[in-house]
Amino acid sequence: MDSVLELRNVRKSFGKQVVLDDINLTIHQGDIYGLIGRNGAGKTTILKTIVSLIHQDKGEILLFGRTHGEGYMKQLTRTGSVIETSVANNELTARQNLKYYCKVKGIVNRNAVDEALDFVGLSDTKNKKFKNFSLGMRQKLGLAIALLNQPDFLILDEPINGLDPIAIVEFRNLLIRLNQTRQITILISSHILGELYQMVTKFGILNHGKIIKELTMVSIYLCVGSS
Repeated sequence: MDSVLELRNVRKSFGKQVVLDDINLTIHQGDIYGLIGRNGAGKTTILKTIVSLIHQDKGEILLFGRTHGEGYMKQLTRTGSVIETSVANNELTARQNLKYYCKVKGIVNRNAVDEALDFVGLSDTKNKKFKNFSLGMRQKLGLAIALLNQPDFLILDEPINGLDPIAIVEFRNLLIRLNQTRQITILISSHILGELYQMVTKFGILNHGKIIKELTMVSIYLCVGSS
């Protein structure tokens, strides 16, 4: 199976603090990969290095088989991401925010905004200002922004953090639909294992900047079944 993302011995420090310590990680096409770790474990730093918001001190990152330079940046156009918080303007409506991002990303598909709003279930509130959105609606709009360019790979930083149980189920179902109907590979981080186990195909457990364990859901089910 083709790999979408590979991290090879990736290391990152801020001053004397080692934040990522020789990270090795592979995500294959069709995976929903859950990156699990407590706050401060290095999850957001990994995601930022992938999308080139920060640069690693050592190691190699391959995205769709390309590493560094123009080839890597071109492959980044095949990704959609929401890292840390949804960057939407409080005074703009959902539709206005998406139109703004279409201009920023150079998206010319006239149907992109309506398709994204419809997919995440915000069509009925498209004219509501972002400042009046609930947390669940804000997370959905962030997902809609990430979907505007019809990505092959989606990177989401704790998108279900703080959501109520109903909103978690709704968001989880959206991601499963994306994976199954659009064949989008997904990397999603969380500090709570229980939030992700019902949708991911593989887990990476991050602790103090190290991937200490990788588990597939198949292996977990086999262990449970044999116990």
